[in-house]
Amino acid sequence: MKHKTLTFLAVATIGLAPLSVEAAVPLKLTYDRPAKDWMTEALPIGNGYMGAMFFGTPMEDVIQFSEESLWEGGPETGGTYDGGNKIGAWKYLAPVRALLDSGQLDKAYALANSQLTGRIDGSKTYPGGPSFGDYGAQQTFGEVLVRTLPTGADTDTVSDYRRELDIAQAVGGVNYRRGTVDYSTEYWASYPKRVVVARYSNTAPTGCGYEVALATPHKDVTIRRTASGQLTLEGRLAGNKLGFEAVVQVLTDGKFVSTPKTAPAVKVEGAHYIEVYLTAATEYRNSYPDYRGNDPEAQNKQVLAALKGNSYDSLKAEHIRDYRSLFDRVSLELGTNSQTDFMTSERQLQYGMGAYDPALEALFFQWGRYLLISSSRPGTLPAHLQGKWNNSANPPWACDYHMNINLQMIYWPAPLTGLPEVNRPLIDYILSLREPGRVTAREFFNARGWSVHTMNNPLGYTAPGWEFNWGYAPNSASWLAQHLWEQFAFYPDTAYLRSVAYPVMKELAHFWFDYLSVDPRDSTLVSSPSYSPEHGAISAGATMDQEIAWDLFTNILEADRVLPDADRAFIDSVAMVRQRLSPLKIGRYGQLQEWKADLDDPQDNHRHVSHLFALHPGRQIAPQTDPRLAEAARKTLVYRGDDGTGWSLAWKINFWARLQDGDHAYTMSRRVLRPAGGVATNMATGGGSYSNLFCAHPPYQMDGNMGYVSGVTEMLLQSHTGTVLEPVIDLLPALPAAWPQGKVRGLHARGGYTVDMVWENGKLAEAVIRACENSPETVTVRYRGTEQKVSFSSSERQSGTEKHLKF
Repeated sequence: MKHKTLTFLAVATIGLAPLSVEAAVPLKLTYDRPAKDWMTEALPIGNGYMGAMFFGTPMEDVIQFSEESLWEGGPETGGTYDGGNKIGAWKYLAPVRALLDSGQLDKAYALANSQLTGRIDGSKTYPGGPSFGDYGAQQTFGEVLVRTLPTGADTDTVSDYRRELDIAQAVGGVNYRRGTVDYSTEYWASYPKRVVVARYSNTAPTGCGYEVALATPHKDVTIRRTASGQLTLEGRLAGNKLGFEAVVQVLTDGKFVSTPKTAPAVKVEGAHYIEVYLTAATEYRNSYPDYRGNDPEAQNKQVLAALKGNSYDSLKAEHIRDYRSLFDRVSLELGTNSQTDFMTSERQLQYGMGAYDPALEALFFQWGRYLLISSSRPGTLPAHLQGKWNNSANPPWACDYHMNINLQMIYWPAPLTGLPEVNRPLIDYILSLREPGRVTAREFFNARGWSVHTMNNPLGYTAPGWEFNWGYAPNSASWLAQHLWEQFAFYPDTAYLRSVAYPVMKELAHFWFDYLSVDPRDSTLVSSPSYSPEHGAISAGATMDQEIAWDLFTNILEADRVLPDADRAFIDSVAMVRQRLSPLKIGRYGQLQEWKADLDDPQDNHRHVSHLFALHPGRQIAPQTDPRLAEAARKTLVYRGDDGTGWSLAWKINFWARLQDGDHAYTMSRRVLRPAGGVATNMATGGGSYSNLFCAHPPYQMDGNMGYVSGVTEMLLQSHTGTVLEPVIDLLPALPAAWPQGKVRGLHARGGYTVDMVWENGKLAEAVIRACENSPETVTVRYRGTEQKVSFSSSERQSGTEKHLKF
């Protein structure tokens, strides 16, 4: 590879290299060697149902795959699951609260830790399986192994190797040469057809041989050759006995050759190409309380039948059209320079040393959108901590749904970047939690409504975690409900609000009515007991709980203006309870207090800054509306510092953007993209990204990637200070000096507006705004202290008329 001089970013002055925002920068991850490590180097493809990782090893390829519903834990076949609930645990609420009120925090914690935590059966462990007993874990499915048999024209030397993933098309590829023969592979995953696809081809004059096999770490399985060119893997998990099946169909221009029954594989001779189609399914169905009911064999037959009569090229074209119908809604150009000539891993390495590479930043933004589209589509389960990619039977944190920020952060980009369909799996999943969550609310809190806590699986576990200090999070359901409201705020639909979002929010309001208690210190209403996420200590009125309750009540009151509720007594109660909530407080260091008592330590740099929920993703704090609280939030961030895990760094981008400090937000964004130092868990300074651009917690978690997308969007566009009926849009509110010129198309604002912008020399050159059919007639648009009222007639809203603005 030829070497060029790299441009570095001066820390003090942010020196800028010449760039052009007009240049078309390929949205590709590129590498000059095969992957050796799954988490840090292999590349992902996915169709929402399945996730696959390809390594691209010459002549010995591996495609590792997962299917979203292959979960260990929960009920066994024919049984039901109690969701981890302890029957009658609510009887200990009053004693815990009494201990808190009398200042006996250690005794309050001990009682809460023994009685207000969820139950797991730790005796249910499986060799090589989940370490969390009957809570279980998401499971890897297996691997497709593709061996290319050398020809007489081959040599052992591989040259001209290239591995890439085109995220604008959602197609991966590997190319290399051995001797005079060129070999290539394409990889993609079709959502319309529910298959993962790979096509291997060669230029050998008489073709070559291929061998395709299936492997899995699960023990109770059978692998057999079931038809011409077809392999089937079927079995049951060791613990919950969930049935599963995967089928590989191979098509080729070569000749199928029989293989021994003891080592079933599909073998081909004289082939110029083979096409590998993979589908997988399980017996899982998201139906409380048994979570069974699907027929994997029938589903896979239906999937493969739908492929017949379609050529490889037509299926690939269908996949690209489907994917681009979502991905192409947003484009971002921040400029480019010579770094685009380098392989992705080398670019990232130089970036971590200070190189200026705005095109890599734009690529990383779109990379997050690629991952979200590939792991969350209508009809699927939502993305888990690693999206839909998992190579383990005992993955970190069970690859579950963590709800004290992680699942929520994964879906922050969906409404902002034109992906309401991608948000739908989360919405459907939230609705499915209500029934088991009502049991948890009743048994732990003697409360109406429903409840879910930090750790949740798709098998109905809604109880608090089995240790209080990380597992108790009664605010989680209401934080999830914020996503229901945001779906409406960004894409106004009164039918959706009436039938989906509002009933859930109303039910959760009743939970808070029953759970909040009167604080004898000042007669305000507080969440008790509460525990600031993973930081502590146990208290009454931890700030984050108060903020999330405030956010829920505020969204309900705003929804009532859009969709008046017949139950005025309920609305009056919401307004009254919101008014009585213990307010936000500023402490002795000028910080926003994390607890009701002034306990913050300015030397504390814990990764969770949960009490800034009111700044982001909430809307209780904003410099435009309350400069005093905004300054307290800023001081909190300064005290906490600029380090942390991947998701923590990403959240801080959003915080600083909401404070309209673009340069500090940019500093945090660079930390997310810097090369990660390792793969071992590091709760303090481990954040960054691996060479395949997976964000490091560490290990890999998808939330950091998504928080980056959200943070960059917040730097360019904000709309949280208005209401749905009286929307306010801020253009370039936190534009950093490092991006003096650029353009963005397709960002979304609350009220149903779409915004395009071009900026030059650090100043807005032009903005284009479109309203949707249900947008308010008038929107206030602000830029650097000036504002315009922009109006859309009914016909303009219907037609999507563009309004061009100059400031």
